[in-house]
Amino acid sequence: MVKLNLKPQMVFDYFAQICEIPHASKHEEQISRFLQEFGKGLGLETIADEVGNVLIKKPATPGYEDRKTIILQGHMDMVCDKRKDVEHDFSKDPIKLIVDGEWLRADGTTLGADNGIGVAAGMAVLADNTLKHGPINCLFTIDEETGLTGAMALDANLLQGDILINLDSEDEGEIFIGCAGGVCNYADFRYIYEPIAGDLFFMKAEISQLTGGHSGDDINKGRANANKLLNRFLCRVAEKYEFYLCDIDGGSLHNAIPRDAWAVFAVQSKDKESVRVDFNMFAAEAQDEYSVTEPDMKFVLQSTDPVNRAIDSKTTKGLLKSLHAVFNGVFAMSQDVPGLVETSSNLASVRRVSDGVIKVTTSQRSSIESARDNVSDSVRMAFELGGATVTTKGHYPGWKPNMNSQIMKVACEQYTRLFGGEAKIKAIHAGLECGLFLEKAPALDMISFGPTMRGVHSPDEKLNIPSTERFWQHLVAILENAPSK
Repeated sequence: MVKLNLKPQMVFDYFAQICEIPHASKHEEQISRFLQEFGKGLGLETIADEVGNVLIKKPATPGYEDRKTIILQGHMDMVCDKRKDVEHDFSKDPIKLIVDGEWLRADGTTLGADNGIGVAAGMAVLADNTLKHGPINCLFTIDEETGLTGAMALDANLLQGDILINLDSEDEGEIFIGCAGGVCNYADFRYIYEPIAGDLFFMKAEISQLTGGHSGDDINKGRANANKLLNRFLCRVAEKYEFYLCDIDGGSLHNAIPRDAWAVFAVQSKDKESVRVDFNMFAAEAQDEYSVTEPDMKFVLQSTDPVNRAIDSKTTKGLLKSLHAVFNGVFAMSQDVPGLVETSSNLASVRRVSDGVIKVTTSQRSSIESARDNVSDSVRMAFELGGATVTTKGHYPGWKPNMNSQIMKVACEQYTRLFGGEAKIKAIHAGLECGLFLEKAPALDMISFGPTMRGVHSPDEKLNIPSTERFWQHLVAILENAPSK
């Protein structure tokens, strides 16, 4: 195991241990067992439910028995993404950690600080007997990143507490008291192969090295969506030339802005040079449009081996027109919270999943349930107009802010005492498990906070080291000054 020698030492030591254990979403068996063994090794009551969520209970420090019970909560899974030139198997390889000045990052992969650092902080609270606090229940959930299924399956009886502190936020000095709900639309375009022949020239168009990022927290940052960009070019070619789509692939995760996309297509040989000119002009346009947010974007058009079949023309037209028409980005800003994205949609992935089906995955988010459903319906209908069969699922609720929260007031007071300034009170345009917890235990008083991270859900993910120490100091102070029953 890598020894980081960073402060807070205990938190970073546990994070390094977590990075040694595979913990991809939906494959949390090893990390769940690790946490169970950890709790039992401390002699603490440890409970694991049927899906792998883990609850570890720590009694109050003597003299603090009258404090309200606090649930410290984080999710044990991570988004797994890597650069194309990096060899890494998330099912067995440890995350390779690199200290880069004031930042901790991984070597060409996602870091997993979302939410491994929150889990590590919970472990440190459980292990550190010098801390002063009331009763603590640490809850570690599975599969937050690909459907919130751990939180959905959680028995309400495991939410035994008065206060829940979610450790899954990404800007130190900001205290979150609300989040967006969400839903996913999956569009299946069913096609048949049509034979093609003649004097055709085959090309592969690829857009890569976009910034990407979190499809909720980063959706308002003006970043390009690789799927939308690629499809924009394909539509241009399809309208000007005899065009045959042979294959297409872009994006990967429903909660990540896609960074890469490619397609293989054929045109008449006489048109190949014109297509190259069009591609170069399109690349120049896109680079001009995204000169600030996408400085490293790369466009490649190259010849490729010929094939004797293509996706049928009817499906091709429906697919390309739907992808062009479907909404992507910020749909509406909040009328209540200045600067907060209220509603958005992300065209997450386009993939030929089998000979006969191209699956398009999208996710919609909103802090207002009716607005979430409205943009979801808009996306669904755009795909249905293109001939797709659409499945809508994965609904999860948002978390409505409580401006009278006791734990929010404690958190603000302690932040000012420790650091002099005032913490910012915010809501986040991302799906936290808090909405589901509140559904199961409506009396919970909740906040969410964490250290500063950038580039989450992408290989650029990095964790700010000094902010992690402040985050830990803040957490310790909140626990010591938690409200009495």
